[in-house]
Parts: sequence; C-alpha cells; structure tokens
Amino acid sequence: MNTLSNLINKLCKGGAYLSGFFLVALVLMILTEIFLRSFFDISTMIADEYSGYFYLASIFFGLAYAFNEDGHIRINIITSKLSRKANRKVDIFAAIITVFVLIFALYRTILLAYDSYELEMLSEAVSETPIYLTQLAMPIGLTLFILALIVFIFKGLKNDI
Repeated sequence: MNTLSNLINKLCKGGAYLSGFFLVALVLMILTEIFLRSFFDISTMIADEYSGYFYLASIFFGLAYAFNEDGHIRINIITSKLSRKANRKVDIFAAIITVFVLIFALYRTILLAYDSYELEMLSEAVSETPIYLTQLAMPIGLTLFILALIVFIFKGLKNDI
C-alpha cells in the first residue's frame, strides 16, 4: 500500500507543478497582452480565451495536492468538539461521500469532453481551439483528487492519518 500511496502522492505533486505552470503561463500571457496593447497597440487575440483555459487547468490540477496539504477549507464546528477517534471516523465518512460525488463529477466531465470531441467543437474565438483539449484538465484533475481521497480513506482505516 505504501508504494501505491507514494505513487499517488507523486502524481498529486505533479498535478501541483502543472497547476503552477498554468498559473505562471496565465500571468505571463496577461502581462504580454498588457505590454503589447500599451506600447504597440496590438493584441494577441487569444489572451482572454486562453486565460480562462489556463485558470481552469490550474484549479483542477491543484485540487489533489491542496487536499494532501490540508489546503481545502474545512468547517470544523462539530468536529472540533469530538474526540480524535470520532473526528477520524467523521473525516473518513466525509471522504467516502466526497469520493462518490467526485466519481459522478468525473463521469460528467468525461462525457462533456467526449461529446466535444465527437462533435468536433471549436472555440468561437480567433484561435478555434478544439474544446475537448481544454476540458481534459477536469477529468484528469478529478481523477487525481479521487485517488488522493482513496489513499486518505485507507490511511484513516489503518489509523495512519
């Protein structure tokens, strides 16, 4: 189990690096657009469109790593009053429910990307980017998040949290 857990943690960290890459690319693209408009009165024509794509990718690729690092918002009004053992049980129960919700979301995002691929949908902007390419970040990021949750559940069941 440790080898699989380590592999999933490395994949989550890889997702974090991708998330960071897309965030830096987003900032650089916006700065380039600002520079070109300010000094040369020209536009890349794609900065607005691609900033949305990069932001989406940054969010979804970073979900699993944020979870592993306890970066997600937690509401602990009830759990703060519970014992450590009861708190762990609540966390495991919540993680199991979250896995099922994310599996549904994963299924829907896969269908979305597949439909976009099948229908050969292109963006309406100048770039005419195939939409399915921009949507692939969603199922990939959700898969990483589900894997991170599964590792969390098994560690919790083995009392390794």
